[in-house]
Amino acid sequence: MLELSEEQFEALVADALDGIPPELAQVMDNVVILVEDEPPDDAPELLGLYEGTPLTERGGDYGGVLPDTIRLFRLPILRICETYDDVVDEVLITVVHEIAHHFGIDDDRLHELGWA
Repeated sequence: MLELSEEQFEALVADALDGIPPELAQVMDNVVILVEDEPPDDAPELLGLYEGTPLTERGGDYGGVLPDTIRLFRLPILRICETYDDVVDEVLITVVHEIAHHFGIDDDRLHELGWA
């Protein structure tokens, strides 16, 4: 398994977020992005997880709620990657994938678009 510190991994996540088109970043609403070492025990294969209410499902009564959460799981990503460049690519793919869920795009559509 590749070795990458939490700080180095978080820098890759920040770089991936900086690559999100500004017009999309501006409409992301009430979402926080976290890096954790491992996914939940019941889903050890997960690289990322979106938890919340997608923008497409928020109605007029949406408000006063905790932020949506996007979690990126550092160690599973490192386990599937062979090189540093693989990690850079996988972090970007995972960030885009989870942000897409925030925008209401499901896994089937992400597969069609080549982001799954």
